Amino acid sequence: MAEQLIELNVTGMHCNNCALSVHKLLEKRGLHNILVDFAGEEVKFSGNDATALPDIIKDIEGLGYKVVDNPATQVTPFYEKVENKFIFCAVLTAPLLLHMILPWHFLHMPMVQLLLCLPVFLVGCIHFGKSAYNSVKGGVPNMDVLIFVGSSAAFIYSLIGTIQNLGEHYQFYETCATIITLVLLGNVFEKRSVTQTTSAVKDLVKIQQVTANRIVNGEVQVINAKEVSVGDTLLVNQGDKVPVDGEVLSGNASVDESMITGESIPVEKEKYDTVIGGTIIQHGNITMLATKVGSNTILSQIIELMKRAQAAKPPVQKLGDKVAAIFVPTVILIALITFVLTYFIGHTGVQVALMNAIAVLVVSCPCAMGLATPTAVMVGLGRAAKNGILIKGGDTIEAVAHTKYVVFDKTGTLTTGKFNINEIKTEGDISVEQVRGIISAIEERSNHPIARSLVNGLKALSQTKLILKSAKEEKGLGMRAEDVEGNHYFLGSGKSVDEGGFNLSLYKNQKLLAQIAIDDEIKHEAASLIAQLKKMNIIPVLLSGDKDSRCLKVARLIGIDEVHSEKLPDEKLAIIDIYKQKGKTIMIGDGINDAPALTKADVGVSMNDASQVAIQSARVILLNTDLNSVVKFLQISKHTLLTIKQNLFWAFAYNIIAIPVAALGFLNPMIGAFTMAFSDVVVIGNSLRLKIKRIGPPTP
Repeated sequence: MAEQLIELNVTGMHCNNCALSVHKLLEKRGLHNILVDFAGEEVKFSGNDATALPDIIKDIEGLGYKVVDNPATQVTPFYEKVENKFIFCAVLTAPLLLHMILPWHFLHMPMVQLLLCLPVFLVGCIHFGKSAYNSVKGGVPNMDVLIFVGSSAAFIYSLIGTIQNLGEHYQFYETCATIITLVLLGNVFEKRSVTQTTSAVKDLVKIQQVTANRIVNGEVQVINAKEVSVGDTLLVNQGDKVPVDGEVLSGNASVDESMITGESIPVEKEKYDTVIGGTIIQHGNITMLATKVGSNTILSQIIELMKRAQAAKPPVQKLGDKVAAIFVPTVILIALITFVLTYFIGHTGVQVALMNAIAVLVVSCPCAMGLATPTAVMVGLGRAAKNGILIKGGDTIEAVAHTKYVVFDKTGTLTTGKFNINEIKTEGDISVEQVRGIISAIEERSNHPIARSLVNGLKALSQTKLILKSAKEEKGLGMRAEDVEGNHYFLGSGKSVDEGGFNLSLYKNQKLLAQIAIDDEIKHEAASLIAQLKKMNIIPVLLSGDKDSRCLKVARLIGIDEVHSEKLPDEKLAIIDIYKQKGKTIMIGDGINDAPALTKADVGVSMNDASQVAIQSARVILLNTDLNSVVKFLQISKHTLLTIKQNLFWAFAYNIIAIPVAALGFLNPMIGAFTMAFSDVVVIGNSLRLKIKRIGPPTP
């Protein structure tokens, strides 16, 4: 039976530890392709047995999370909102804290303190206790276990003192209430901050939520974009968003495609041009044919790739996950040892030993380690996406660190890919017009950049039309075709080099008809890109199937020293393999005929539009053709990895310093709760800096 991909919306996850417990549960049930995104509130997995879904949902909800139809429309009850819980607890905690400085005698009465603390403790039991129990049940104890144990210890100790009337030295109600209130405040900030880290994906999802004007029997119907079907005719007016992917049937328009490409200059569209769902018509009106709808649109694929990318863990996160998994039991053990040593060996009272143990519990923060990597990855991927750079995994960010080689394809990557025919040299009695007609007929059947530009260039020139019966592309060689009369044609480049600069040959029935000299221009930013890579101590390499003379000419003009020319796809693979053995290698190509090499490299980067092949073969897609995006991608990756390391350093350093300080009695539990509550916010805040951080030119 084929595996089904199941998608669930799960609310209530607030850090990577929550995601780990859900992931572990699904693994135990034997499910595959598990993806848990705590920030996006999504859980995906593959399984053979669709009938087991109700039990899986029951198990997930058994961990304390909620499976809902749509988080956006889900209304959270007033009493379940963490902000309201915090306000309620803060109002009751304030008098408990003020009793230490105010002369009001009634605030010192144990029963008054108990009555003020009890509602706060009950809120803490519901909020932290439920989560703590479910996390232990799920096999991945979380931070709430520590908060629940610490606050409960303070409350129970104080309650015993109140019942036995043992005096003020046994009253720690303010400690219990303050721990709960401050951690809830930390949760409020954490929730809002984590929401900001996923803003890039949410912005793209909002773009999809538009209406469409469908034309039926000459009348316009306004429908939701989700209701559009393939083959529908749609009217898109000035100022409207294009609802789905399609082709222009009539009209002209200037389209803002910056949300896809990152380029602010509008693109002119006319009949037969393709338009992308979510882009905006700035000027003009068009009638279009819907060709891709729903999950098949480019925007939907980008959103899906970004969600998967945010869930793909860089290797650097594995250390954090391993530590987080054993962190809570270790801290509880340290707290017990602290109590025993302080009471029995340090000969202090029960109060001091208990406060030291509670301080150890509440100052510890496994969530900071759990949030360190995913928050930075989310912000880094979001910033890249807004620059027209689609990175297909958090692990890709780490993969480009310490890059030694960047291997470039030539055509469409370092050059514009817009070719012109400089000269046609005919053989025999065939005319130039006939040759042009044959070239147009053959190249119309190809999707290669050279073919498209040749067809466009020949449109305005006189030519004799040829009707073909079939045409087939041979990757790395050229096109073979057959006309209606049974003649066979071949148009492509061979291994032989013509001294006259003729780099294409046209054959009819294995007889040479003509030689064609074509040329394309080098991108104006290519030379500066190569210079910047060299400053970063990265060696640029040119790897192309084009003629040796042309490759050497391009390499010389832009400053590349290592050149491999006239290589077929299988030869490109072997060369990439050689470079990989020498150091980390990035391959940058057009995503179509370079697909095998892109897959083989440590990281494949497609310098193409968002074509289906590009999305599948490369790990990074540059949605615009500006070569400066390559440097921007390297810089964003570098700064994202740096942020991850800073976050992990802070998370480890904070716990390594805070826990011994608390164990030695130098930290009041309330101060410990305050620092713990904001340790997560520090990590998330550092990640959010990536949104606005100046990513300057690379240093030499």
